[in-house]
Amino acid sequence: MLRGNKVGLRARHEDDIPILLAELYDDVVNASRAEGRPWRPITPGSKDPRLVVDDKEEGHVPFSVVELDGGTLVGTATLWGIDNHHRSAHIGLGLLPSARGMGYGTDVVAVLCHYGFVVRGLQRLQIETLSDNAAMLRSAERNGFVREGVLRSSAWVMGEFLDEVLLGLLVQDWKPNS
Repeated sequence: MLRGNKVGLRARHEDDIPILLAELYDDVVNASRAEGRPWRPITPGSKDPRLVVDDKEEGHVPFSVVELDGGTLVGTATLWGIDNHHRSAHIGLGLLPSARGMGYGTDVVAVLCHYGFVVRGLQRLQIETLSDNAAMLRSAERNGFVREGVLRSSAWVMGEFLDEVLLGLLVQDWKPNS
């Protein structure tokens, strides 16, 4: 397990799936804001890649996020779009509603940075988030990510176009435990 100050990132367990399905992916508004595609229901027992991990997929590393105190599942974290040639990847995370506003997001981003830069030897990490996602913007910036641009009206979410913010962090600018 990778450890932060508050959370750990570990492999997905079978008993995580019903919780993630019920609390993250069955929430139409949350899932629509988090996914780059329209929401659709996930059938119980589905092999949907948001839930079931394909250990052969090298460009996508999903984690379950757990509290260090007690091991309670609090969300998901992913390093995705891993490009070994350009040594870059994207960060994504989703916290269960009961775990939001507790500083876990900032810690998850820190642990993903450690994984990307130290374990994987990457040069650049990137985050794309909706411009009104203050929690993700705050978590990224607290970890040293810099706003690199705004993709105007690039995300279709629940009947309207929203702007996305593009943030980046280079390994030489990363300050572990900041």
